[in-house]
Amino acid sequence: MISACTSYQPAPQVLEKATIQPYRLDSGDRLRITVFDQPGLTNSYTVDQAGYIAFPLIGQVAARGETLTQLEKAIAIKLRKGYLRDPDVSIEVDRYRSIFVMGEVGQPGQYSYVPGMTVLNAVAVAGGFTSRANERQVVVTRKVNGSIVTGSVPVTDPVLAGDTLYVRERLF
Repeated sequence: MISACTSYQPAPQVLEKATIQPYRLDSGDRLRITVFDQPGLTNSYTVDQAGYIAFPLIGQVAARGETLTQLEKAIAIKLRKGYLRDPDVSIEVDRYRSIFVMGEVGQPGQYSYVPGMTVLNAVAVAGGFTSRANERQVVVTRKVNGSIVTGSVPVTDPVLAGDTLYVRERLF
């Protein structure tokens, strides 16, 4: 029985480091893209399943894995090629991709991500812990640099958009 306890791995270092990196875009993020003095180009755009946004004049632009600054530059470079002389592009996240909370919570499911959210906040949104829940550690699965990483974290740890949280049953 004791060997089962050792199978829960602590969070890999890369899981923690991801929380202090610039936000990286992925499928499901909705962006508010503003091109100064170009009301026809200023709009909300959603990153599609393939990781692209469809932008007027320039077509598909790769967004998955990019930071907001990188995507601003990519759009400005494409607009400069025959469309606008000196485009001023700014991007903000209008709606982040969802998080998923599963396991020993009141209402498992898909929930909206809010910047600054912790594991405990996410569990609260999902109806709180059940009476059988392990309230100290939660398993987080996160995409980091294109790889899926999983590990146990304390409930005070930050959550990122796209995370899946799994609240395990306590052992006693």
